[in-house]
Order: sequence, then structure tokens, then C-alpha cells
Amino acid sequence: MREKSLLHMFQGTVPQLIAVLTGTIGAVSDGMHYGWTAPVLQVLDRNETHINLQEADHIWLESIYMIGGITGLPVSIFAVDKIGRKGSIYMSAVISLISWILIAIADHTAYLYVARFMVGLSGDVAFVAAPMYIAEIADKKIRGFLAGIIYIMMLLGILLIYAVAPFVPFYVPSVIGSVLVIIQLVTFPFVPDSPYYLLQIGKDAKARKHLHRLRGGENVDEELADIAAAVKRQKSEKGRPQDLIISKSNRKAVIIMLVLNVAQHFSSISVMLMNLHEILEAADSEYMSAETAAILFAALMLIAATIADFVVDKFGRKGLLTVSSLLTGLSLLVLAVYFTFKNQNYDVSGVSWIPVASVMVYAAVFKFGLGIIPIVMTAELFPAKVKAMGMTIADFIYVLFAWISVEFYQRLSGLYGPEVPFYVFSFSCILTALFAQFYIPETKGKTLEEIQFILKGVPFPMRSNSLRSESSPQVAVEGRNNGDQKKEDCV
Repeated sequence: MREKSLLHMFQGTVPQLIAVLTGTIGAVSDGMHYGWTAPVLQVLDRNETHINLQEADHIWLESIYMIGGITGLPVSIFAVDKIGRKGSIYMSAVISLISWILIAIADHTAYLYVARFMVGLSGDVAFVAAPMYIAEIADKKIRGFLAGIIYIMMLLGILLIYAVAPFVPFYVPSVIGSVLVIIQLVTFPFVPDSPYYLLQIGKDAKARKHLHRLRGGENVDEELADIAAAVKRQKSEKGRPQDLIISKSNRKAVIIMLVLNVAQHFSSISVMLMNLHEILEAADSEYMSAETAAILFAALMLIAATIADFVVDKFGRKGLLTVSSLLTGLSLLVLAVYFTFKNQNYDVSGVSWIPVASVMVYAAVFKFGLGIIPIVMTAELFPAKVKAMGMTIADFIYVLFAWISVEFYQRLSGLYGPEVPFYVFSFSCILTALFAQFYIPETKGKTLEEIQFILKGVPFPMRSNSLRSESSPQVAVEGRNNGDQKKEDCV
């Protein structure tokens, strides 16, 4: 039964899988950039390359990546609506390729700063455009699975940089990253575009053709009519920035995404990925080298995220997010307690396995929910008219709090020891679990249009078979009193 259910889930979705895989190959490169500082700075500190780092370079090479991401926000807003989702992903890949070339030829830290800034910018554009593209091409039965692929690709890149960088010449990771980006640049132009975007810009015939390709040659008249009705209705809603707050559904979507994006980084993920080798060395564990532990850490994250990606459309977002947040908080609490005893000069040599075990548990439980659900939900919650603004604001919060969390960790651990920030991160995870359980709606198995009605707090209008014509979705929506609709949107 399970095999039949799984086969039914993926039946007719091969074109969508191909489109998503080609569109997210660049996320492997982005993952390599994201985790780059953890192994590479250790190599640079050992003077094994021709580039000499100062102490301040450690913080700034992490921070400049986040600053580039923040700078990319206006670029993201412009790009996804003006050149489209596909065009934005392609532009991001070109910038990423240039950054790898700069790193490969670097003979001074200035090259590294420029490259890190550029890839922060390109990563921001990609992580706004790619989730939008995936949500808009995916069948609702596998939308959660497809949306999670970008995160799995990114984790694969983190594993790759951890496994390769400490053991090869400095330029080799740049060669690997460049090859991955070139593959994307060569293959991605041939996959279908988003039918939602094509309808938004008035290319109806092209939208039908691309949707037909995405659905494997099936009849798409009914689905195209649904999409057209949704786009028409959402276009009629004002797309001003203030409508993110005025509209009840938009306001709830903003709150959910703000909290989840803050929570991801105040669960210490950026701190872990950028400082893992340093954290493990500070723990003085005798059971495993920092390099080996980092590879295992990244592998566990990849495995956990892959499993979560397969079950997110079966078990839903809410449960995975709640359980993952609780277990992530507990693993960080254990790590904080270990550092507390160690820094109080207690003999912890007999339990020096605890920090390694804690970060491994963290890797598994974080990526099983808290590390993947937010990116799945990001593209589900906002209607088309404000989707670019909403997702860009969410991405701004993501990048901003990535930067804040890294600065928070660096400053507090330097003054009081690593246990203090880890206590804060642990408490943040527990609060996130409560928020997920009591505030976030379940979006599993819902169309993008149904999700908007759930956020509004009103029932989704049901349609009879006789109304399943090209105009029926719009009739069903517009059949409600216009004054009541405006009132519900603004409550």
C-alpha cells in the first residue's frame, strides 16, 4: 500500500522533478559558499596558502556574506517580477560563477571580500526566486517535497565543502563550485517557466504550453483555469507594501515568516555552519577530530533533510516543525550545560563525547523540521500580487538575523563563553515549538488558493462539476459579497 501511495504521489511529475533539479543545482554551490568559512578559515590560519588573514578577517568574511545578502534584497524584488523567476535564478548563477573565479585567483583578502559579498547577493536572489518558481510549477501533491529539494542541494554543498576543503589545494573547491554552476547555466534555459508568472505578464498561450509540459502531456484546461482565476483575483487586490499589514491573510503570513526566519538563526544554524570546527575544538573532545565530526555533521543534516522532504507531504508541516524545534532546543541545552561545567574548571574529560553527540543530534533533528519547513512554507503563504514583497521581506529577516546571530555568538562567547549564546538559542527553539503548535496553519495538500482562504479564516468556496469551466473559479470567488470580502481581508 505504501509503495502504491508513493507511486501515485510521483505519477506524472517527472518533468517537474527535472525542472526543479536543474533549477537548484546552483544551490549546491550556494551551500559550499555558506559553509566555506568553517573549514577554509582553519586552513588559512595554518598558513597553508598564500593568503594571510588577520584576526578581524574571521568575523568580516562571515559578515560580508550576510551584508551581500541584505544588499541583494532590492535586486530580488526587481528581478522576480521584471525578468521572472527563471531569469532571476539564471542571473544568480552567473554572479556565483564570477565569485568562484575570484576566489580561485585570489592572492589577497580583498578578492575574498568581494567574492563573499557577491555570493551573498546572488544567494539572496536565488533563495527568493527558486522557492517561488518551485511553488508555482509544482503539483500540490508533491509541492512540499519539491520545495525542500533546494535545501537538500544546499546541504549537499555544505557536506562537499567540509569534506573537500581541508584536504585539497585552496583552488579546488572553486573548480568544483564553478562546474556545478556551469551545468545549471547550460541546462536550466530548456525547462518550462512558471505558468503563474506567464499569466501575470499576459502570455496565456505560453502559459498553457509550459503547464502542459510540466504535467507530462495531461489535459491542463481545468488547472490553467484555476491558475488564471487565482492570478486574476490576486491581481485585483492592491499590491502596495502596506497591504502586507492591512490584509488579514497577508499579515498572518508576514508574522509566520518573520518568526520562522528569526527562529532558524536563533537556533544557531548559521553559527554552527560557519564556526563548527572552532566549536568542536573548544569542546576538547577526545573522541573525534573536528574535521571528521564536521563531515559527519553535514552528512546527518543531509540525510535528515532528505527524509523530511519525503514525509513533509505525508505528515504535514506543523507536526514536523513542532517536534524538530523542541528536540533542537534540548540538544543545544545539553551543549550549553557541557560548556558551563567545562568553563567552571570541572573535569569533563570522561564525558567529552557529549559535545560531539549534541551537535550530531542537533544536525539530525534541526534539519528534520525547523531547518526545512520554513523554506517550504515561504512560497506557499503569500498571494501573487504581494509574493515578491512578502518573500523578500522574509528573506531580509532571514539574512539579517543570520548576521545578528553570528555577531551575537562571536561577541557573547568572547566575553562570557560559548555557553551563554547556546542557552539563548535553546530557549528560542522552545518558544518556536509553542508558536508552531498554536499559530501556524497546516498547508499540506492545499492549493495556493486554498491557503489564502485558510489565512483569511474563511471557508474555501466549493465548486460543483457543472461549474468547472474556465470562468468557474472566478465566479466562485466573486460570488461572495464584495463588501464582505474587503472587510474580511482587512480584519
